[in-house]
Amino acid sequence: MYTPATSRLRYWKPLLDHEHAQAALASIHEIAMALERDLRDQERASGNPELGAGAAGIATFFAYLQTAGLFAGAGDLALQYLNIGIDALAGQPMGPSLYAGFTGIAWAVEHVNNLLTGSSADMCSEIDLALELYLNRSPWKEDYDLVGGLVGVGVYCLERGGAPVTVRCLELIVERLSELAEASGDGLRWFTRPNLLPQQQREIYPQGYYNLGLAHGVPGIIALLGRIQAAGVAQEQAGRLLEGAVCWLLRQKLPDHAISCFDSLVSPDQPAKDARMAWCYGDVGLAAALFLAARHTGTKLWEQRALSIAQKAARREPHTSGVIDSCFCHGSAGLAHIFNRFYQATNDELFSRTACYWIERTLQFRKPGTGAAGYSVMTPRDDGELGFQGQLGIIEGIAGVGLSLLAAITGMEPCWDRVFIVDIPPLSIQA
Repeated sequence: MYTPATSRLRYWKPLLDHEHAQAALASIHEIAMALERDLRDQERASGNPELGAGAAGIATFFAYLQTAGLFAGAGDLALQYLNIGIDALAGQPMGPSLYAGFTGIAWAVEHVNNLLTGSSADMCSEIDLALELYLNRSPWKEDYDLVGGLVGVGVYCLERGGAPVTVRCLELIVERLSELAEASGDGLRWFTRPNLLPQQQREIYPQGYYNLGLAHGVPGIIALLGRIQAAGVAQEQAGRLLEGAVCWLLRQKLPDHAISCFDSLVSPDQPAKDARMAWCYGDVGLAAALFLAARHTGTKLWEQRALSIAQKAARREPHTSGVIDSCFCHGSAGLAHIFNRFYQATNDELFSRTACYWIERTLQFRKPGTGAAGYSVMTPRDDGELGFQGQLGIIEGIAGVGLSLLAAITGMEPCWDRVFIVDIPPLSIQA
């Protein structure tokens, strides 16, 4: 059992040496200045309030910059960006998605308030009550995933702590996940129905699929259930689901000669294939989710399996990774941060070297005068076609790059990564 990160002893150590830390710091400053200019240039009402792509996530970046003492006025900028989200909560209809809805903005309100003032956000209590009603729906017909579904709501509820209403919400999430679970041999799996897929994926997978990515699939359930068990909530039911989910997931492993350990998806219509390396899909995010659950439950076998997956990913030839940009979601910054997490949790120098490599690649992706603060990401344009563009948020944008760089140069634990459920606890920090 592990204590919340806010009450742990300090254990995080800077990853980069002085020379490389200076290069990262220079990029962090450029990111902060670009985001400050964006705030000055836009009308508040037109700002994107979301956690994933908008103001709530950027507020989180500035809150950590303020705590690190590395940018003058960062605390004020955090609050200005946070107020864009708060105004949207009061005046805009939105769904419960963690990355694109009201739970994500509320997560940032809670997290930033705790970071800057040490106090909880009272304004979130009404959201908690609304979520309790929402989660009472049965049968569940919405997504189960981290980005927009049950897992994401669970991440918000865990951030809120042990209030009776949020505990009840977590219990309801476990109930909904139990209803959705399918037995498969001695394991459990969760199906993504075709009506929940974007049109392009629906054409490829008309019958739906089983998702192996942390952002949208079963690894997200595993990470969430591990944290719920550690919180002492619905332990018997959560434990049964977690055991079944891990059992099924590990049975999807590709042969040893494959480049990756797991595919991104499991579908009867498609043959298994190697996956890219990323937080959202692939071995790195999957291993982090499994390792997190292992540490929270004290399950050594799962920890060994997760380490084996992560070590193979760390040794993988970079040209096979599929990484073509710097973002957290599917780019180099996300890989750097997760390998840094593995290093901090294990002291394995393989992970330190790999994290440093991906930090260096992140800085190499920077092209001054292009994108946002020199960074561009491959993402859909307004016309639906893929192209390189500058983005600001924490998932695909410079705020996420900045947070990952900041975690590599300071001794401050990056608790913001709870929203990505890769906050692997260290072995020595026990309750």
